[in-house]
Amino acid sequence: MSIAKEKQHFRAADKSFVEQTELDDLLLPLHISRQTLPSQDPRHRAPRGTLARVRTWLTLCIEEEIAHRQDFLFIPVFIAAGVAFWFSMPMTPSRWFILWEAGCVVLAACALFYRSSPTSTILKAVALFLFGMLLADWETGRAGTIMLDTPVTTTITGTVERRELDARGSWRYVVALKSTSSPELTRPPGRISLVARSRHDAILIGQTVTGKARLSPPSGPALPGLNDFAFASFFNGIGATGFFYGPPQTIPMDLNEVSGSLAQKADTWLYQLRSHIAQRIRDLIGGDAGAFAASIVTDERRAISNETMEALRVSGLAHIVAISGLNMALAAGIFFVGMRMAFSLFPGFSQRWPVKKISAFAALLMTLAYYLISGFAVSAERAWLMMSIMLFAVLVDRPSISMRNVALSAIVIIVLSPHEVMGPSFQMSFAATLALVSGYAFWSRWRGARERFVIARPPWWLSLGGQATTIIGGVVVTSLIGGISTAIYSIEHFHRITTYGLAANLAAMPIMSLIVMPFALVGMLLMPFGLDAPFIKVMGYGMAMVIEVANTVSSWGGDATIGRQNGWFLAVSTTGFLLLALLRTRLALIGLPFIIAGFVILVTEQARNKPDLLIFEDGSLVALTSKDTVATTKSRASGFVYEQWERAVPLPGRHIPPKMLERLTSPDGDDGVGTDASSSRVIGLTDLDKSKMKKEMQAASADMNIFTCRKDMWCAGKSSTGVTVAVVSNTALTGTACDVADVVVITRRTSLETCRSGAVLITQETLRRTGSMEIWLGFKGEPVARASAAMHGQNRSWSMHRSYDWRSREFTQKLPAHIEQMLSRQP
Repeated sequence: MSIAKEKQHFRAADKSFVEQTELDDLLLPLHISRQTLPSQDPRHRAPRGTLARVRTWLTLCIEEEIAHRQDFLFIPVFIAAGVAFWFSMPMTPSRWFILWEAGCVVLAACALFYRSSPTSTILKAVALFLFGMLLADWETGRAGTIMLDTPVTTTITGTVERRELDARGSWRYVVALKSTSSPELTRPPGRISLVARSRHDAILIGQTVTGKARLSPPSGPALPGLNDFAFASFFNGIGATGFFYGPPQTIPMDLNEVSGSLAQKADTWLYQLRSHIAQRIRDLIGGDAGAFAASIVTDERRAISNETMEALRVSGLAHIVAISGLNMALAAGIFFVGMRMAFSLFPGFSQRWPVKKISAFAALLMTLAYYLISGFAVSAERAWLMMSIMLFAVLVDRPSISMRNVALSAIVIIVLSPHEVMGPSFQMSFAATLALVSGYAFWSRWRGARERFVIARPPWWLSLGGQATTIIGGVVVTSLIGGISTAIYSIEHFHRITTYGLAANLAAMPIMSLIVMPFALVGMLLMPFGLDAPFIKVMGYGMAMVIEVANTVSSWGGDATIGRQNGWFLAVSTTGFLLLALLRTRLALIGLPFIIAGFVILVTEQARNKPDLLIFEDGSLVALTSKDTVATTKSRASGFVYEQWERAVPLPGRHIPPKMLERLTSPDGDDGVGTDASSSRVIGLTDLDKSKMKKEMQAASADMNIFTCRKDMWCAGKSSTGVTVAVVSNTALTGTACDVADVVVITRRTSLETCRSGAVLITQETLRRTGSMEIWLGFKGEPVARASAAMHGQNRSWSMHRSYDWRSREFTQKLPAHIEQMLSRQP
């Protein structure tokens, strides 16, 4: 090449480079880049100093969050926080004061609505918080359930509204109470839940029933800080629980009494349909597999045996029992894909009509039907709302999986049922869904920002391997994210975590996806035609396989007991989790300190001193604990209350049953000394009998960390610190117990409030008002160092029945002075 041509070539190259550079500068605003575009705004100039750089970085992150409308995701968070705060208060706050506050804050927020300032953001958050408090107040007033104040035996008459079979073959009925007699209750609850253990023909929903029943108020927390079952009963409209003494009898209905609105009749028909479907599935499959299968269709879970339920909990598969996002997503997905495959068989029709939207609309109707027969549980409601929003998004050509869909469904549930915010079902289901959707969004952003190696026409083995890896990896990651995200709430509500949940879910999910749900869906569609039996039975085989997986994994011993947590654990940990899940920029890392703080609280709580004496709210179970043993007044270390204590305290592994004395005989040789065992009321108890029992109590008090009991009379034991505890079931022995023991618990109604000997007397009336108690014992002369009560200081709508006196028909929260002093001592 000549020198002239070479110079000409370099001039052309240089000119081309300049033109391209000018073109790049011209098109720069149109380029899409992962980097921040340079700006002439002085706020975005390179700052000087560390503090200034941090402030600038924070401003940029907040602007990006607002640009992507992440602030909308915090709307249900602030509303739920207001709801939780209102329900957690010991006293009901003034509704008018909250309304006045809310009005002032809303006016200020509206005035600054369009200003992007911290003051405007804070006012909006406070307005949502107060709105949540008003929602909780409104729902409590709307519920207005009358709670039974004291246990009673009476004859009831009412209409069966719900029924469910339990694992022992007994029917549990929810009865709308019409009348009571012998005695007639002055404050009868509107609805009661009764178990009929006697053999009888199942009573249909809508029939009138009568029978003699034992009614009790819904139980409160088994220990301070544990679940209050009266809270859920109040909002479910159940004012009392109990059992029939014999088989309940039906009463022919008067046609003139058959009334009700169209909605009530539809509700009755719907629950009848649900009951028939559940019974049909149980009859076709049988056993625990049948009960398990019925639970994932109709949400009737009581028929599952305790052993199987425990295996499902320990293995981390208990979420399958509830109708949650997994069940709803599988049902909707199988139906949606199945319809699209069916339409593909008719190419002409598929090319003319939007078959994708037709399939989505049909799946929308199917999920609605699934929700209607599921019993309206909060997990089913959340799953149905999520799937409905996703399918509706398909109809309007919008993204189906997004964080906004989760937020919308949360807002709807909180507005309709604010009390669900306090329950584990709401918290765990939304935590898992939020974590999964957030993880999917993060993965999509990370994957879309990177170049990938793609083979245009891969060989079949590579394509098959890639699909298998995707499926297995999806199950693994989904199970891992779901398990980690719900661990906080499992620790808080159940005081345990499952360590082998990932392995159990890896084994069970393919069975649920490929066998259980497809055949269940086909079986339900064919059930009206009587062609469901083969498909329901195949579903039962799949359920049996899942139970086998649960039993195998639970046998590995992967259940770790954590114990009861500090009251701040849930709030701090949830704050950190929400910040990590809801924010898309590095601002989400602010949640890490909260997570770490929650972990520190968890570890610190393990060093907390355990109580020495545990007393259930009716005195039916009392436990003395030591470093290595726990002695109780019952022979078996089992039962619903004991299992809660075992996980919450947690109790030592070695249980010492009481030493039972031979049955006392009268001088005439008759057993029982004239005592009616069913009521434990003394018909005849002589001074000689009392003197003999006093000597027996004194002898029993010499044995440390073990109770000695005489049935239907008394139990006595001695703690490791030398404090003697007596539990009296016969009020005639109250004075005797006061002379012998340092702490006396009376399980029957008595007029005494204190012991003249100076012993600490805890009566049935005291326990009724305070709820279950835990006591840290001192030494001889100062038997109680401090104590804590589950319901002390609580005066809410769902706990007011504890302070009601049916004789005076007044509410009083007054406690004996020594009990108030005992509960006021600080640790």
